[in-house]
Formats: sequence, structure tokens, C-alpha cells
Amino acid sequence: MRVLIIEDEKPAAEKLERHIRKYDPSIEVADRLNSVEKAVSWLGNTHNQVDLIFMDVQLTDGLSFEIFKQTVVEKPVIFTTAFNEYAIEAFKGNGIDYLLKPITYEAVAGSMQKLNTLRKTLGGANTASQLSQLEQALGMLHKKNYKNRFMVRTGEHIHSIPAQEITLFYAEDRNVFLLAENRKKYIIDYKMEELDDALDPSLFFRVNRTFIININAIRDVVVYSNSRLLIRPKAEFDKEIVVSRERVQEFKDWFNGA
Repeated sequence: MRVLIIEDEKPAAEKLERHIRKYDPSIEVADRLNSVEKAVSWLGNTHNQVDLIFMDVQLTDGLSFEIFKQTVVEKPVIFTTAFNEYAIEAFKGNGIDYLLKPITYEAVAGSMQKLNTLRKTLGGANTASQLSQLEQALGMLHKKNYKNRFMVRTGEHIHSIPAQEITLFYAEDRNVFLLAENRKKYIIDYKMEELDDALDPSLFFRVNRTFIININAIRDVVVYSNSRLLIRPKAEFDKEIVVSRERVQEFKDWFNGA
């Protein structure tokens, strides 16, 4: 059997290779790659043939799912990941296994035994279907990692506001404010750049340096001067929210669900 390891952490790749060789010394590790770009190039070469691929989900230049968008992968894949076990359990029994980091020999051996049992049934179409399921599920996993509540303080009282009940965030002077559905505003201990990373991009969009808005809070969008867009929120708000020119197309794609 020939195996390809796609893993961006050298110690993890070396450890995985040791486990594989311990399980079966006759297994040949064809190569070790650390990026989407290198994997696409390697797999796109018809002279490179393997029977099994161990693939880390997060590589140096992006998620490994990009590999499947850029080249055809017809061999079974065992994913390695640092994601929590609760989310990974949803994928068990698919015929492609997932090893949770830090990876142990017992996990590799169990995965190899499972693969050997299922190998006769792992056709190309089945593999493609499983990869599609994994991509969708990991999309949901990423979504769970977005911040879904914000703690705010009013005098001596502390409240927790669900993200979906937030109309928008905006910066003013050196402060960042949260505007809730009840039209109350609160100062929060975040920078706008931090909110960019913390918020679910399917729900929130940063229209310019000052505003981040909830898609469900938009009442109307109007074509504005100089090819810009003016956003009118459902809640009364005394500030003008204008999508900057460089973000107009991206906003349209987001607003259209692209």
C-alpha cells in the first residue's frame, strides 16, 4: 500500500508516519506535503499514485477542501483534525475516518482496520459523496465557532444578548457600540477588527470601517452617489450607513446569498 500524508505540522506528520509504519512496515509513504498548492500539484500528476491519503483539515494556505475543488481525488481519505470530538462524532461510520489530534497509534490502527474492512465498498462516487457531506458538516462546525452572544452591562446589571437580536455594531470615537433590537445601545469591549473574526459572516457584514450590520435588520438598500449603497435599517437610527465603493460587489453577493 502507498500512502500520502498531507499535514502542515512537521512533528505531526513524522509522528503519523511512525504510527503507520508500526501498523504495517510494508506500507510506503509516497510523500509528505504541507499545503493545498503542493497537494493539488502532486495529485494532479498522473505518475503519482497512492492507495490512501491522510489529510489534515487546516493547512498552511487554507482548508484542505480546496484540494477537491482544484483536482480530482478518487482515493479514500482519512482526515486528521484538532476539532472537538462532539462535532466529529457526526461523521463516524461514513467509510472515511477522522483522527483527532494528538493522534495515537491506537487511533491509527483502528482507522486502518476500519478502512481495510470498508475498502471494497469505497468507490469513487461514494468517496465524493462522503467528502461533500464532510465539507457541509465542517461548514456547520465553523459556524458553531462564531460568537453567538455578547455580554453587556447597564449600571450594576449584566445582560447577555444573542447575536441574532443585534441590529448592528458601530464605532464612534474610541468606542464600539452594539445596537440591539430594542433600540438600546451598549458599549462593548471589542474592536471592529475583532468583531470581523468573531461574527458569523452569513449573518453580519462590515459595510465600511464604522459599521457591521445584521442582514435581518436591513429594511432597504438604496443606490447612492458615486456607485455606493445606502442601507436603511429596520430600527430607527440617526447615522448614515453607506457601503464603501470597494465593498459594494461583495455586499451584493452577501445580500444575495452568494
